[in-house]
Amino acid sequence: MSTSLQTMQGKICLITGANSGVGKATALGLAKLGATVVLVSRDRARGEQAQSEIKAQSGNPNIDLLIADLSSQQSIRQLAHDFKQRYSQLHVLINNAGVFQVRKRLTVDGLDMVFAVNQLAPFLLTNLLLDTLKASAPARIVNVSSDSHEANYLKLDDLQSEKHYRPMRAYGQSKLALVLFTYELARRLAGTGVTANCLHPGFVATNIAQRGMPLVVRLLAKPIFLFGISPEQGARTSIYLSSSPDVEGVTGKYFVKSVPKQSAPLTHDVSLQHKLWQVCAVMTGLTVQVA
Repeated sequence: MSTSLQTMQGKICLITGANSGVGKATALGLAKLGATVVLVSRDRARGEQAQSEIKAQSGNPNIDLLIADLSSQQSIRQLAHDFKQRYSQLHVLINNAGVFQVRKRLTVDGLDMVFAVNQLAPFLLTNLLLDTLKASAPARIVNVSSDSHEANYLKLDDLQSEKHYRPMRAYGQSKLALVLFTYELARRLAGTGVTANCLHPGFVATNIAQRGMPLVVRLLAKPIFLFGISPEQGARTSIYLSSSPDVEGVTGKYFVKSVPKQSAPLTHDVSLQHKLWQVCAVMTGLTVQVA
């Protein structure tokens, strides 16, 4: 690797959902910048394939792989443990993994799959790794949300979408929760040297919204994805927030196309941010508040 590409040399980055789509493109981008990149994948074979491809395309041998199912809180705890066994520092945590479900599905913990993976997994993993992030400061937390959060819908008494499951509403609520979590986290981390920001990657032509759809629906939806941007384009803001000196010390912001934007009005409700944190702490068994 040339010197000009080593702006992340010596930095350790952990990326969830890194074996495909935006996550894989983000991992490749950071690998090209010289970072040590730790991929998190649910499937070992797909993870190893991505690991090999990123090593080959970046010329960076420092690409590691950890296996975890982010719909399982036990697996998330094991992931945090496994990471700490291998590394004493963490400079960038990218909570990238996300799911969209046409029909309601429950996790092994009996929780709604969408809310569990899109909000509770980042909440739990981040809290479990906060001590390592603080010890590595300056460090950055990057949460991949979506403009679907602008639906401005959050029901603290129905985060599991038990009353009536609507796919887009469940997804939008989970991504709204992720923005609220980011803002609360940024406030709690003030003065620690650890920043927390979130982003909308754009309408990316990946298969996240097609998983679990009947074949006929997937075929009908296919033309829509022709208008989507590539995973490489979708990864640009994540890479920017993870590596650019321009955002050193910037925290508690929502970015679109690498530019800070106003998120939905509801996300700025400080009381709601705090209440959501408390609810998520209970749902993840974090009885001792980590701040």
